[in-house]
Amino acid sequence: MKALVTGANGFTGSHLVKALEQRGDSVVAWIRPSSDRTRLATCQAELALGDITDRPALTAAMSGVDVVFHTAAYVELGIVDAAMMERVNVEGTRTVLAAAKAAGVKKLVYCSTIGVYGDTQGRVIDETFVREQRDFSSAYDSTKYRAQQLVDQAIQSGLSVVSVMPSGIFGADDPHFGPVMDSFLKGKLKVWAGGDRITGIVHVDDLVSAMLLAADKAPAGAHYIISTGDMSTRDMFDFLSQETGIPAPQEVPEPVVRFVGTLLDPLGRLFSWQPPISRERVHYIYDRCVRVDGSKAKRELGWQPRSVEQTLRDSLKR
Repeated sequence: MKALVTGANGFTGSHLVKALEQRGDSVVAWIRPSSDRTRLATCQAELALGDITDRPALTAAMSGVDVVFHTAAYVELGIVDAAMMERVNVEGTRTVLAAAKAAGVKKLVYCSTIGVYGDTQGRVIDETFVREQRDFSSAYDSTKYRAQQLVDQAIQSGLSVVSVMPSGIFGADDPHFGPVMDSFLKGKLKVWAGGDRITGIVHVDDLVSAMLLAADKAPAGAHYIISTGDMSTRDMFDFLSQETGIPAPQEVPEPVVRFVGTLLDPLGRLFSWQPPISRERVHYIYDRCVRVDGSKAKRELGWQPRSVEQTLRDSLKR
């Protein structure tokens, strides 16, 4: 099989490229000319350079490709470039879909997010859930929701597309929770916020496994939540503490966190700085709770992820 991976130098994309190569597939890695290629240093993939909104270049790169894996995205909360996020997440997805159809690609696997379901208010939902939240919690939430709508509409034009909706993606080289883990392992993480916050968890390599299964087995139009399970932040740090002997960070009182977020948010916007806490991050910590059931992928695709506990153990490896 010949596959093209967008966002191939990213966290999920690079793990996917390596997994494809390990099973003998030919890979085209789509990245920006300015992208850091460190994660692909040991890969044999053919590099295709261009912007995610460059349809002619994408169509050309997809020539002879059997499957496209669309993982490219601008992922961030807090102080973000909303226009750039719109261009990458929405217009980029629109372009990838159009290019895949023009190139005659047999199948496209789209890496979405459980965030498209909106705030479930702590209810555990599956793929049949219809979003109830009318507004959006962030620019990321909004752009990924609209990108998902484009993906679902592409089915009507004859494109075979499957969507995977991962929860929080973990791994030793995770660019989001990874720095937090590094601080914890060095004994520098003394405080944390929102111990009751529930986080859905999946190991990046288990996500990749699900994407490969989706490419091989899933019918057009299918959606699969990809999550091993979930855990509160407090329980997560207690578990990591038991595994390492490093004390769990102390929880900062909610009123203090909310005050600091309100204080730092305008400063971040004024100085184009990403503060450690902001209004949007506070909202995600205390006011929004998405819980999901990932059993459909296990049932229909034969997906066999590691446990939440093993995912956290493997994420400790450096």
